[in-house]
Amino acid sequence: MSTKTLEYRIREKIRKSRRTVFLRDDFAALGGYDQVGRSLRQLETQGRLVRIGQGLYAKARPNRITGKPMLAAPGGFDQVAKEALNRLGVQWEPASAEKAYQAGSTQIPARVVVKVKGPFQRRIAYGRYRLGIERASA
Repeated sequence: MSTKTLEYRIREKIRKSRRTVFLRDDFAALGGYDQVGRSLRQLETQGRLVRIGQGLYAKARPNRITGKPMLAAPGGFDQVAKEALNRLGVQWEPASAEKAYQAGSTQIPARVVVKVKGPFQRRIAYGRYRLGIERASA
């Protein structure tokens, strides 16, 4: 009987999961810190994952036109960023521009902006997309 490699076990865990965002800690039980890091980097070079922040990864799939990896989430970066905030346990709400759009404004927000309650210093980004942070007034 052959043993499964750590990379294979991580790949299977990602494939079976309904989540689109993963923390590095999700794979801590499978191996050591350095081993998990190497496997995640390998999956990143294969195009199965994309790194969106420190210790944050998102499922990826190949782009039909360019063949390069892109976010696999149906909602794109917007969905991935909000799921990442939820996974990190950050309290957030839509920013004022997004609220105006939801209320009936015809102007579509150009980028994802959220209002964060409490301390939050991480950067969540993928390619040219970056999560904008507004501070909630205390």
